[in-house]
Amino acid sequence: MTWVLYLIIACGALSIAYGVWTTRAVLAADPGTARMQEIAAAIQEGAQAYLARQYQTIGLVGVAIFLLLAYLLGLPEAIGFALGALLSGAAGYIGMNVSVRANVRTAQAATKSLADGLSIAFRAGAVTGLLVAGLALLGVSVYFLILTQILGLSPASRDVIDALVSLGFGASL
Repeated sequence: MTWVLYLIIACGALSIAYGVWTTRAVLAADPGTARMQEIAAAIQEGAQAYLARQYQTIGLVGVAIFLLLAYLLGLPEAIGFALGALLSGAAGYIGMNVSVRANVRTAQAATKSLADGLSIAFRAGAVTGLLVAGLALLGVSVYFLILTQILGLSPASRDVIDALVSLGFGASL
């Protein structure tokens, strides 16, 4: 079973690595004219303000749920929840950041050809999917590895199952 776990971790890491490579390729594209960049900067500023406010609220709710889970279920479940929330938040933040920055590059590429514009748009959209899948695989598999191999819990134990369910719950926050 251990080799399968390491294979899953490798797949998660590969997904993230490809997401990073795709992000670099998208952001290397021409950002357009000065006017396009000015409009894009305003959109980026609005997106950052939205994310900051959203994550501030989610952070407060997350801390309350973390404390409640720690008290009611235990620390492994609370840590699983926090890990899921952090990984989901990271995927959302990076995905939004790349998408907003890719918009102007997509518009500029579309002035050359529809195919160029679609290529950038699809690659930028793939970044979020790659990060969500990669971080989910890494989060679940590494936490499972920690629970079973380092802490010595039985893979079928209720503690491991509850901790992994809590990770999924945190990711949905």
